[in-house]
Amino acid sequence: MEQHEGGRVTERHIHRRFSTIEGWREVANNLYYAAGHGLINLSTYPDLDSIHDDNGETITRQASGTAHDESTNDSTIQQTDSEDPFADPVPVEDRRRTQNLFSNSLGIGNAGENQDTFKDTKTSPAEEPYHVFTSRQRWFVVIIIGAAGLFSGLSSNIYFPALDAIAQDLNVSIQTVSLTITSYLVIQGISPVIWGSFADALGRRPIYLASFAVYITANVVLSFSPNFTILIIFRGLQAAGSASTVSIGNGVIQDITQPAERGSYISFYQAIRNFSIAVGPVLGGALSNSLGFRSIFVFLLIISSITLGFILVFLPETMRNIAGNGSLRLKGIYRPLIRIFRKEPDYMRDPEYAVQRKKISISTFTDPLRLLGQKDILLNLVFGGIIYTIWSMVTSTTTSIFKSAFGLDELLVGLAFLPNGLGTIVGSAVIGKLMNKDFAAAEVTYRAQHNLPPEYKIPSKAIPTDFNIEHARLKHLSWVTLLFTLATGIYGFTVSSSSLTSKPVWVIVPLLLQFFIAATSNAVFAMNQTMVSDLCPGKGASSTAINNLVRCGLAAVGVAFAETMVTALGPATSFLLLALIVVACTPMAVVNWFYGPGWRRQRMKKQAAKAGGDTEKA
Repeated sequence: MEQHEGGRVTERHIHRRFSTIEGWREVANNLYYAAGHGLINLSTYPDLDSIHDDNGETITRQASGTAHDESTNDSTIQQTDSEDPFADPVPVEDRRRTQNLFSNSLGIGNAGENQDTFKDTKTSPAEEPYHVFTSRQRWFVVIIIGAAGLFSGLSSNIYFPALDAIAQDLNVSIQTVSLTITSYLVIQGISPVIWGSFADALGRRPIYLASFAVYITANVVLSFSPNFTILIIFRGLQAAGSASTVSIGNGVIQDITQPAERGSYISFYQAIRNFSIAVGPVLGGALSNSLGFRSIFVFLLIISSITLGFILVFLPETMRNIAGNGSLRLKGIYRPLIRIFRKEPDYMRDPEYAVQRKKISISTFTDPLRLLGQKDILLNLVFGGIIYTIWSMVTSTTTSIFKSAFGLDELLVGLAFLPNGLGTIVGSAVIGKLMNKDFAAAEVTYRAQHNLPPEYKIPSKAIPTDFNIEHARLKHLSWVTLLFTLATGIYGFTVSSSSLTSKPVWVIVPLLLQFFIAATSNAVFAMNQTMVSDLCPGKGASSTAINNLVRCGLAAVGVAFAETMVTALGPATSFLLLALIVVACTPMAVVNWFYGPGWRRQRMKKQAAKAGGDTEKA
């Protein structure tokens, strides 16, 4: 009897399949899967395949099935198809596997749809690595971009010991030669905004190649530089070619590393750049003293050409909307030459869709300027820019002051820049550790105040309004600024009196003060840059560009008048005046300390309200 009833049910089921719309849909679906669409991707355990929920998040079919199970208290799930009342209850496990394979409720597309969630489990989004490069390959890339990033700081600092030699060779005053530093700083401030916008639209590798082409061209002309006009014009072009390499390098590191491992790569990258600040003047002094100042540009031409060769041969495009996680096949300018002669890795594949590039418009270049309209951001930028300006004035006048006070030649002047370079490294490293410690302590306090779990971390792109990021980042600004002010005010007196400078070892005193000036100023830069980045979540490129623009713009003005001021007022009065300027600007930091958190909260509330309004309109 049971067998007979079972046969009748089967007959009715078959009849229903060919006599109802739902039945024909079932036939179509079965034919669709039997045709082999995605069958090679069916795993032994389909519960572990990844699918996407309605929010676009990757989950497993098992998790989806579990969520479905939790929505009912029954141990079995009844068929809800009203056209088949004779269907038997199906056990949960069997029902889940059936749903996993064929149910549209879990996001499986019909034959007519373009989507295919039966993707190879080896390349599912849930299991795909952030980047396919091995650790060794990533370090090799960072070394290449680190070498490229050398040229911004190296081109500036290698030049300082040769200022007096240039003045004599071209028959101009030292004050006039200082204008070449001004032109360099102006272009250094503007060009990253332009290059960075193109890099976001066209990719990292094309902009590296273009900027190095500009840089090499400038060095070719500077190697001959027959007059001062050519020198000042092509020094600006040199800055245009080198300044962007720093920001592009940071973009490459973000492309190939996850946030958890990014710190070590960025620290190494910054260490290479700071190394150029330390050794650049030594190289410049040695070259200028032995071969003339033009040999500096010949040296830069040679090493930049070698670096360009490494970029051409080894550095692939890394921007993720072009290269993905490194597994997308690159063509044309994005493809390193080495891949023409070597067999490509097995993981390489063609992109499934056309590359979506960011469109360039006027707003692309003007959007960073809008940050200046925020009070807290503006105060941070201006205060940091003033510190940077004074440090640049100390550095740019070192050659003339030490030659006059201590009678040093170009080689010894180059060595005199070493304390300055070491100070930049020490200051950045020490304040970086202190800021990390302060942030961690503030995070612990915040968790305790809000009863949050120990594993909770403050999200970098969504800092809570009641988390005092200003105090966490700027905790050490007061004593660092005080030390900078004292060192700057005293520095001028140590090089003004001939009775002091004539002593054999007295040169150590101003050099030690230069170390403290460099260390404290770079500590302020680090706090300033970090604070501005925190205030502009999701706008890292814009915040870096506007910070660079403000600092270099102010420094260009200061350096233009530095030599004239020292000549007219003397070193003692000049640097004491600069120290007093810092004191006069300190209220900006005080106001930002007390009112900055409130301004940030107001801005975040306005942004949230605007986002809510846009959502309602949509």
